[in-house]
Amino acid sequence: MEQTIDKKKLYKTLAVVVLPIALQQLISSSLSLVDNLMIGSLGEEELAAVGLATQFYFIHWMMLFGFSSGCNTFLSQFFGTGDWKSFRKVVGFVIAVAVCVGAAFFLAAFLAPRTIMGIFTDDADTIALGAQYVRIGAPCFLCIAINVPFTAALRVSEQASIPLRNSSIAFFGNTFLNYVFIFGKFGCPAMGVAGAALATVFCRIIEVSLTLFAVFARKNVIAAPLREFFGWNRQFVVRVVKNCIPTTINETMWAAASAAYNAAYGHMSVTAFAAVQAGNTVLNLFTMAIYSLGDGMMILVGQELGRRCFDHAYHMAKEIVKVGLVVGSAAGLLLCLLSGAISGMFNFTPDGIDTLQKILIIYGIIMVVKLYNGIHVTGTLRAGGDTKFAMAAELGTMWLIGVPLVYLGALYLKLPVYWVVLMSMAEEVVKAMIMTWRFFSKKWVNNVIRGIETMEEVL
Repeated sequence: MEQTIDKKKLYKTLAVVVLPIALQQLISSSLSLVDNLMIGSLGEEELAAVGLATQFYFIHWMMLFGFSSGCNTFLSQFFGTGDWKSFRKVVGFVIAVAVCVGAAFFLAAFLAPRTIMGIFTDDADTIALGAQYVRIGAPCFLCIAINVPFTAALRVSEQASIPLRNSSIAFFGNTFLNYVFIFGKFGCPAMGVAGAALATVFCRIIEVSLTLFAVFARKNVIAAPLREFFGWNRQFVVRVVKNCIPTTINETMWAAASAAYNAAYGHMSVTAFAAVQAGNTVLNLFTMAIYSLGDGMMILVGQELGRRCFDHAYHMAKEIVKVGLVVGSAAGLLLCLLSGAISGMFNFTPDGIDTLQKILIIYGIIMVVKLYNGIHVTGTLRAGGDTKFAMAAELGTMWLIGVPLVYLGALYLKLPVYWVVLMSMAEEVVKAMIMTWRFFSKKWVNNVIRGIETMEEVL
């Protein structure tokens, strides 16, 4: 007999948890869109340079997101049992790892920006422009290393309105500073690409400062003496890292595959890559907010798994997936309908505008499948600590299907870029089949904190 889910209560709880996260993701995506529109107004080459430069930042972001996401499994289940002491230990562990990784990326970006750009393109002008962005923006790595762990902790503890407020302030600040620095307003020199990087650095500093103020100065429930965030023993580290390694590898290699896609597009032509870059920015505007369903799934289902309410967790997840299918279908249709108007917003050549519109239509058609996969990978499977399977499914489809097809179409068959984008979507179709099988197998339904609910057993 199938367990009855109180849908009204679930939707209300889902709205409370997901909407602030979705709004924050929408703001972040809007920030990227504003950046691209402002940079795009300077020309296709400038947009291509920034797009390729941000690939290095994207790899760092996804690596950090992967590690943090693996730790979120523990955070959500500890939150479900009310074990705040263990909760804080996990947060401190994420911060320690994130700062070490961020420092390595900072040094690479500051010392070797042209080398980094050379990985993605062989165009000398694009390398020169992109290197400015990479070097000036290097401090962002250190800010993100502190902000992301606390943002994750606030979301899991159902306080997503705090990072939402901080992101809103950062969005408006970044938009204003972009306008000032890129175009040279209010007495500042016109800095172009370098100005966009500088504006981003200032806003990352503001964002992390606001987060630390909200947690410690306002004595948030997460706050405690610093010693409570550290002092882990070997058993604790092994248990957390064992779950985080697959998610970190997953997101890092996923980002690397995305960068490999962009490297292929970057070697096609400036116009082709500029169209793809603009298309991805618009796609993120639609998808990142909806991917918040995956975050909500991980938090709510993870709490149930932490309480060992396994059957309830499964049927709750099933209901959230249905919501995702409806929302994803509606968003995809909307993107198809708006593809022409959105394409016209960019200062591209007629060929670039036509290419962008075709790419947006392809993204609109496949959107429901992408969202379905994303909800399962970041939500369902990670809620139950099924991170190894998620990693195998994601990386297997990307590296064995997506990347080979992109390089085949772009560099050997010399197809138009929108056909190459369409070919890459084959990985999403195969992945959806795998995710469906795994979900109904219920092998992801696990309690990962069994044996470490009490701190005395671990620390």
